[in-house]
Amino acid sequence: MPSPAERVAAAMEAVPRTGFLPPAQRAHSDRDAPLSIGHGQTNSQPTTVRQMLELLDVQPGDRVLDVGSGSAWTTALLAHLTGPAGSVTGVERVPDLVAFGAANLVAAGMPWAHVERAVPGTLGWPSGGPYQRILVSAQAPALPAELVDQLSAAGVLVLPVAGRMLRVRADDGGPTVEEHGWYRFVPLVADPPAGRAAPGPAG
Repeated sequence: MPSPAERVAAAMEAVPRTGFLPPAQRAHSDRDAPLSIGHGQTNSQPTTVRQMLELLDVQPGDRVLDVGSGSAWTTALLAHLTGPAGSVTGVERVPDLVAFGAANLVAAGMPWAHVERAVPGTLGWPSGGPYQRILVSAQAPALPAELVDQLSAAGVLVLPVAGRMLRVRADDGGPTVEEHGWYRFVPLVADPPAGRAAPGPAG
């Protein structure tokens, strides 16, 4: 059976970054660096994406949540890893990026993956859970209990928290947390419910 690293490498070869970048950035798709997709958001550095996906260890048939889906490149990579027997929900708060990511997924031909606009006041997509795997491509100041609650039994959440990459496993006695190096990401933000003032980065 292929290792997580081998399966992720195959996914990244099958789903090139180029098709998930704005036209002005496509010439730079081979750079191992974050690239702007507008609205203050980035398409993450490929090395970082690879490391996060290896930690997540998605299995065929998994139900997966991709928080901060942006251009939907990670959503498509996750969909490749789950295969058609699985499902992937990307969640994005910027309407233009929801449309951009959704169009990119259509072009990639992965109908078992889709992008939803984030619900104000809510992190993740609780109505689609529980999830076997959750990927978060934005940095939280603390581990978001709201996302841990969306995991299935023995589910895995990978996200950066206060500069450290965490792998969180949902166990009977509470979440088990491992740390895996230092990373920099844009902040994880939840828009406020209607009628409330906007908060800082969400946690």
